[in-house]
Amino acid sequence: MLIVLLTSVLVSNAVSFLREKSILYSRSVIIGLMLTSFLAYQGLYVTALSDGIGIYGGLFNITTFTQSFNMFILVISVVILTLTAFYPRKVSLNEYSSPYSLLFKKFSYNKITISNQRGEHFRILEYPLVILFVLCGSVFLMSTGDLISIFLSIELQSYGLYILCSLYRDSESSTASGLTYFLLGGLSSCFILLGSALLYANSGTTNLENIYIISSISEIQGVFSENGENMMSLMYLYQPYYYHLSLIIFSVGFLFKVSAAPFHFWSPDVYDGIPTIVTTFVAIIAKISIFAFLLELVYYTEYSFGEFSWKSIFIFSSLFSLIIGSVLGLTQFRIKRLFAYSTISHVGFILLALSINSAESLQSYIFYVLQYSLSNLNAFIILITIGFSFYLYVYAKEEETDKENTLIDKNNSPVQLINQIKGYFYINPFLAISLAITLFSFVGIPPLIGFFAKQMVLSAALDAGYVFMSIVAILTSVIGAVYYLNLIKQIFFFQPDLVMNPAVLNKDSFVKWQGYISPSSFFSYKENQAKNIVNGELVEFSSKNITLSGSLSNIISIITLLLILFIYMPSEWFNIVSIITLSIFKA
Repeated sequence: MLIVLLTSVLVSNAVSFLREKSILYSRSVIIGLMLTSFLAYQGLYVTALSDGIGIYGGLFNITTFTQSFNMFILVISVVILTLTAFYPRKVSLNEYSSPYSLLFKKFSYNKITISNQRGEHFRILEYPLVILFVLCGSVFLMSTGDLISIFLSIELQSYGLYILCSLYRDSESSTASGLTYFLLGGLSSCFILLGSALLYANSGTTNLENIYIISSISEIQGVFSENGENMMSLMYLYQPYYYHLSLIIFSVGFLFKVSAAPFHFWSPDVYDGIPTIVTTFVAIIAKISIFAFLLELVYYTEYSFGEFSWKSIFIFSSLFSLIIGSVLGLTQFRIKRLFAYSTISHVGFILLALSINSAESLQSYIFYVLQYSLSNLNAFIILITIGFSFYLYVYAKEEETDKENTLIDKNNSPVQLINQIKGYFYINPFLAISLAITLFSFVGIPPLIGFFAKQMVLSAALDAGYVFMSIVAILTSVIGAVYYLNLIKQIFFFQPDLVMNPAVLNKDSFVKWQGYISPSSFFSYKENQAKNIVNGELVEFSSKNITLSGSLSNIISIITLLLILFIYMPSEWFNIVSIITLSIFKA
């Protein structure tokens, strides 16, 4: 289904000349992804009857675990694509919202200005096409069963992300960030390729199942040798040290791509430089597929040689991520860089659960990935929506107008500074409360879903004897709460620097029923009254009638309710996580 969808969009892009058709492509891709997720759901019944299905000569393995994450990543992509599939603003008039008026009457107004039809993200035909390439790589990576398919899948996903970051050709910051991501991402791919080559050189096979078997046999032989028995191992070449060193080099490349410390240095600059809509996709989708793959890799290489284990790299990376993400986030004044360090801190929790590798830690790992993806998605969508709501506002003081000139690529990233959301509660209280709930979930305030995710990880760590790491995680969570609470303070405890545009307040704004007013006369109807009267009824509306699109408000409402009402439906979430975890043990 993905391949058919990818081919059809590719052909459509090749024959299309109108850039405005991008919104239609996004809607078509949304429908295709929904059908694809339905096929993945149907595949659950096939894989549930067996331990999994190997396809294409063992290059890919289809299991209940992979199908579940396929559905999740496709649904998240559908939500992200709604940002480019529907216009952000609309005119809402109660007296003309009856079913009869909606179906049989035409309501024309200045859609170019109000609905943001000329926004650059609505004029990029290739955007849904590149996202499909990234999704193909993500789906392949989660189902991969061979070193060759691992490298091809991660490169297919990464190349799409590089292109996506630099897709806004007129944006200097986007191009620079995309180039930075490409150069450093190529370095991480070198580590993955080197680790794969070392694994192949030592085992003579590229199939992951064969490597798992050889690794476990070499571990057993090593234990016998330590006890003084079987000193002349028949499998002398298959030494555990080789495997652990190879897997460490192999994992460094993936830790780089999920921006785990100390390989995190690229993410704050890239997140801040690319448009916010692209940041939403880069910050979420790329990490879900890699975390799903790492979970299977760690589970099937459980063995260790004495005190030495390749999984120790996850413990060290978790420690650095928790400290760096919490401490460096305190000095940030740009909001997307702050979210980047927040992501690094949460990656530390995820890697802590991954390194324990017990039944409880696997459940906490999957649950943390699911809930943090939803919370992060909600935070970025709210950030984008806040930028759209600034349409009718200007800075109150003249010196504040210089702030607009200091913003890099402000058309594609309207909200860049923390000071820009000062007093936003007095502009749109519903969005402000939704953002506060999401930030409290990041902090881990009960009864929000983020609290239970952190509690599960800490409980698994304490049960496994990771007392020091648990103390560090708790302390860094408290430190990280400082910059989240600073955002809350800016939103609720200050007056906004923005006021309504005087041009909107002083001039009459009209549209016509069954007519049209040119864009130049949107705020100056009296000057063009004679030439704009055609036939039909003139309808007056003000800035209060310009509201956010239902697609944005509905998505934010649903995700926010999921975060805050988790306490009333925990069993459904935990049952899903338990089933996915059991599917790994069964396989």
